[in-house]
Amino acid sequence: MGKVKGRMDESILVCVYYGPNGERLIRRGHKMASIMDCPLYILTVDPLPYDEFDADKSDYVDRWKELAEELDVEEFIIRDNEKRPSAKVIAEVSHKLNITQIIIGQTAQSRWEEITKGSFMNVLLREITFVDFHVVSVDRAIKAEVDGMFEKGVRAYLVKDGEGFRVNFTLTKNACFEGIFFKETGTDFNNGIFKFMSNRKMCQVHITDDQVTNPTLISCKINQ
Repeated sequence: MGKVKGRMDESILVCVYYGPNGERLIRRGHKMASIMDCPLYILTVDPLPYDEFDADKSDYVDRWKELAEELDVEEFIIRDNEKRPSAKVIAEVSHKLNITQIIIGQTAQSRWEEITKGSFMNVLLREITFVDFHVVSVDRAIKAEVDGMFEKGVRAYLVKDGEGFRVNFTLTKNACFEGIFFKETGTDFNNGIFKFMSNRKMCQVHITDDQVTNPTLISCKINQ
């Protein structure tokens, strides 16, 4: 990792958390870093020790590491077993690396989501001066793949329903997958597409009247 970059007065930090937005944020950061010819760093923060990560978290981290190698990222940073507020960690890493651009994604269960609510951003702005922030929602990132046949994506979950799945818009203990539901335009029913991450791949299923049309025909692909 880390070839010598032509421009060292700029540097980009991508903050990622578990969910369907992480890989896209990294690729967006890489695109910006390529244009600016500057170093790119990736940061993830977790209150648990690394050896206590579950399979899903480990899969995300492994994929991010692969991307960091593939895209020649300067450094992939994991701050595990971290008990301090995430703003403190971001500020510390930013000061250490002389970061000038920070990219953060909004996800439903992430510690970064507070950023869009104001108070967290104010804390960051007080602690990190002369830095540009880029906050990207999951809806915006994934919706780029969906054409005008669908309405704006909304947060949703797939829950078990007999031998199949149905879409639910409230997070419950029975939720199996978290993602974005894109409802078909011109219909009063929940017909459309549900997009979600599974095993480091972007997947989608068709929804008809709240139900997954055919659970055995889940279409998945690695994000490009």
